[in-house]
Amino acid sequence: MTNAQTARSWLVSGLGAGVDISKHFVAVSTNGVAVEEFGISSEATFGFWEWVGGRYSMDSAIGLSLMLAIGPEAFRDMLSGFHEMDEHLRRTDLDRNLPVLMGLLGVWYRDFFGASSHVVLPYEQYLERFPAYLQQLTMESNGKSVTLDGEPVAVDTGAIWWGEPGTNGQHSFYQLLHQGTSLVPADFIVFANPVHDVGDHHDKLVANVLAQAHVLGFGRTADEVRADGASEDLVAHKVMPGNRPSTTLMLERLTPAALGTLVALYEHVVFTQGVVWGVDSFDQWGVELGKAMAGQVLPALIADDVPDLTHVDPSTAALALRYRSLRGR
Repeated sequence: MTNAQTARSWLVSGLGAGVDISKHFVAVSTNGVAVEEFGISSEATFGFWEWVGGRYSMDSAIGLSLMLAIGPEAFRDMLSGFHEMDEHLRRTDLDRNLPVLMGLLGVWYRDFFGASSHVVLPYEQYLERFPAYLQQLTMESNGKSVTLDGEPVAVDTGAIWWGEPGTNGQHSFYQLLHQGTSLVPADFIVFANPVHDVGDHHDKLVANVLAQAHVLGFGRTADEVRADGASEDLVAHKVMPGNRPSTTLMLERLTPAALGTLVALYEHVVFTQGVVWGVDSFDQWGVELGKAMAGQVLPALIADDVPDLTHVDPSTAALALRYRSLRGR
């Protein structure tokens, strides 16, 4: 609401106090009373079911801003991609069910191999923020330590998800993936046809995807390194252990439908893992306490007089006073 109130203040300051807010705003909300108090009419309000969680809401009315940006036709195409993956999950036998298999593999590597993180590597710059999108989807859903019944879990649950476009990662953290001491399962995402086809750029890009997946899986032995003519003092440094898991998702091209398919795929991966671990993948109590605590700390940051900070720990109190000092309060 802070952003909405700031936007309304900006509009009023520019158009005058008599401006009709309802002519300039629409709302996506389940709280009709609060929307009308804000100044937006019910006719300009898009509702949705209260059980729609934020991280699963892209294809609901919450996606209104996206629909306005890409147009209704592209949005419908994206929804068709969601639907296609939903139907795949519902109707495909488990031994060929992609989200189920990927979800079970994630559980396998997390609980039997101790893999604490999972990396997503899209070889498409237009998906540069996709790993960040998946961070909320996966970690807010399955970063849980109690079961649906409120009992402590018996195994490790949600891994740390992260990633970058593969062309960035190859020159930064791929070293750790190939030769580090941590096992990090990887998902490569690549498209057969590029958004912009320039010379042989895309062929070289795809060659890198296939090569990286091969090296992760099969590595390079000391004998192979020697056969390449490496000096003996470098052999150990050039050995690639291999046997490091990866999944390569190859789609025809990046379209709204393909994006919908990918998002739905990972939603169902999360659901599958939540079922296996016995956790509630649709709550997020871990983020609620921090927000409530922020409401208690804020008055101390903005008060005119030196605030009473006895209700917080010494570290938080010291940081609050430091902040006030730097702000000249």
